[in-house]
Amino acid sequence: MSDHNGSSAPVWPVLRQFAKGDLFALDGSTAGSSRTESLASRTKTADRVVGSVCPYCAVGCGQLVYVKDEKIIDIEGDPASPVSNGCLCPKGAATFQLVTGSHRVSDVLYRRPHGTEWEKIPLEQAMDMVAERVKRTRDENWEDRDKDGNPLRRTMAIAHLGGATLDNEENYLIKKLFTNLGIVQVENQARI
Repeated sequence: MSDHNGSSAPVWPVLRQFAKGDLFALDGSTAGSSRTESLASRTKTADRVVGSVCPYCAVGCGQLVYVKDEKIIDIEGDPASPVSNGCLCPKGAATFQLVTGSHRVSDVLYRRPHGTEWEKIPLEQAMDMVAERVKRTRDENWEDRDKDGNPLRRTMAIAHLGGATLDNEENYLIKKLFTNLGIVQVENQARI
């Protein structure tokens, strides 16, 4: 019987350990096999690496997103992040499954008023429905002036609460959008 290198040591790594007297397998060749030699990092074949931020909490741990053929192949902690130094909590470490898992809902589901079943609708239809409802609510509840004639130009019928993982640029754009719509109740979870 010989190992993967053609030597006369037994094939099974544990038998090689005994035969070589390396009981703790501290010598790499003792416990190695052709399978272990063929192993490579999942990220080795990535076309590019994109820096990102974990989507779960307000800490904002840095992540590295590995992409191959425009598909995510792995997500790991970013060692250059001053926030997390490459560490991720269990939820952050599971971000890859969140993004690529087969259990993830990838369709827009809509339940009609008083309905009991969800139905799939196209994303474009859902976006149009949201836009129409925002405009209708804004128009129906518009306050142009107060009782003394002072300009208000606002609606108090819509509010926005941002998520803690939105970055500064996203918060800036959200604030601009909602301010232009006359929505004055704009807050962020990170400040609560």
